[in-house]
Amino acid sequence: MAAAVASAAALLLLMAAGGDDSEWVRLPSKCEVCKYVAVELKSAFEETGKTKEVIDTKYGFLDGKGSAVKYTQSDIRLIEVTENICKRLLDYNLHKERSGSNRFAKGMSETFETLHNLVHKGVKVVMDIPYELWNETSAEVADLKKQCDVLVEEYEDVIEDWYRHHQTEDLSQFLCANHVLKGKDTSCLAEKWTGKKGDLASVGERQSKKKSGKKKKKGRKDESEGADGLPPTGKALEESGVQEEAPLTHSPADEL
Repeated sequence: MAAAVASAAALLLLMAAGGDDSEWVRLPSKCEVCKYVAVELKSAFEETGKTKEVIDTKYGFLDGKGSAVKYTQSDIRLIEVTENICKRLLDYNLHKERSGSNRFAKGMSETFETLHNLVHKGVKVVMDIPYELWNETSAEVADLKKQCDVLVEEYEDVIEDWYRHHQTEDLSQFLCANHVLKGKDTSCLAEKWTGKKGDLASVGERQSKKKSGKKKKKGRKDESEGADGLPPTGKALEESGVQEEAPLTHSPADEL
């Protein structure tokens, strides 16, 4: 907490001092853009790769010679993923307390979490940014999305080639290192955020990854118990009004 307070104090001092906007706003580099485009593409393909849906391609063919194709191998999946990929970057926030490309991450930044806690405790926080705008998309994240739109359109054929022929290869290496950043700085691709204890962004990302797995395990456990595992009627009535305390949901993403 002490580090977070110090970070928040430093932020307030910088804002109070004003200064050149070009020093305060540092737009994402091409390496950062490609890195997170690749991250979200991999995530989107993983999410859409779990279905067993089969598409009947005979529809629309007068001779009926079309054939069935798995959704996971279809053009529809590729189109749906690429058309919506850049919108996913708007879920990111700016974490100025982090260095390098790690400044872009989902979840509330450590600094703004501290500022929010101060406000909730009744402390008057005076900033150039109105409280109502704390949750708005930052200039850096907006530009991240804008550059993503250009990149996906420009390298559409490369993404399609990976999808059809090279899915066993790492997408960051194939798309970014081998094509988008070929002959340019690729150092940001190797930057990893290990997280800190209590880091809301890291906790939020871990929880989102575990959420689906926990639901599946719970469903299998409930099915395995069956009727033989039911408690006596009297005990069931006693426990019918007791509910397990629901876990707190992650607060809406704030930005810095």
